[in-house]
Amino acid sequence: MIRSTRAPLGYLLFAGGMVLIGLYFAFAAVQGDYGVFRRAEIQAETLQLRLRLADLQGEIERMENLTRRLSDRYLDLDLLDQQARDVLGVIRADEIVIR
Repeated sequence: MIRSTRAPLGYLLFAGGMVLIGLYFAFAAVQGDYGVFRRAEIQAETLQLRLRLADLQGEIERMENLTRRLSDRYLDLDLLDQQARDVLGVIRADEIVIR
């Protein structure tokens, strides 16, 4: 009896299907919602948000300082004078306004 050296068609289809499934999972691991590229995007976004958070915390500290300086317990007269000038448009008698 002579045996054919060619692989049966079923084995070739099975191997081809496994290769396609492997390629699909490799593509999903790189490009998918939870893939490598998405992880890099999330890390970059996290860095930007941390920088923004640091900026906002600095702004909050500045505003808390100004609020404390205008509170009833501690009054900064220079800051009060500056706020009166900015908000009310007040000037001192010895000043000259140039427009």
